[in-house]
Amino acid sequence: MKKLILLAIFAFGATVTTNAQTISENALGLRLGGGNGYGAEVSYQRAVGGDNNRLEFDLGWRNDNSRYNSVKLAALYQWVWNIEGGFNWYAGAGGGVGNISAKDERYYNNKNYKYYDETFLFLAGNIGIEYNFDIPLLISLDFRPEIGFINDNDDFDNFSPDVALGLRYQF
Repeated sequence: MKKLILLAIFAFGATVTTNAQTISENALGLRLGGGNGYGAEVSYQRAVGGDNNRLEFDLGWRNDNSRYNSVKLAALYQWVWNIEGGFNWYAGAGGGVGNISAKDERYYNNKNYKYYDETFLFLAGNIGIEYNFDIPLLISLDFRPEIGFINDNDDFDNFSPDVALGLRYQF
C-alpha cells in the first residue's frame, strides 16, 4: 500500500512539474509599450510545434485626429524556455506589415495639405521574460527591435526599439 501511495504522489508531482514547464495553448490580451507611437496593441499567442514554441500576433493602430492614421500587424515565432517555477524566458523572430496615412505639412497651400499613404514592411526580433500565474494570467516584459523598409524607397530606413509590458488571459 505504501508503494502505491508513493507511486501516486510521484505521478502527481511529475504531472504538476510537467505542466508548469509548458506554455498555454492560447493567450489573448494587451501588449503595452512605446511601439513607435502605437502604444497598446491587441496580442494573441498560439502554441505550435511542441511544448514550448508559439506564434504571437500583435495588432496596433493609432490615430491623431486629422494628422495621421496608422495600423500595424506583427507576427513572431517564439521559442520559450522555463527558468524556474512559473518564470519563462523567450526569444523569437518575425516581421509584419503596416500602413500609414498622414498629412505632409511640407506641402501646405491655403489650408489644404497633401496627404501620403504608404504601406511598409518590417523585420523584428524579440526577447523577454514572463511569469505564468496559478490563475490564467500571463505577465511579460519584452524588448522588440524592428527594422523597416517602405515600398517607395526599397531600403532599410527605420529602426525602432520597443520595450513593452504584456498582460494576457490564458485559455
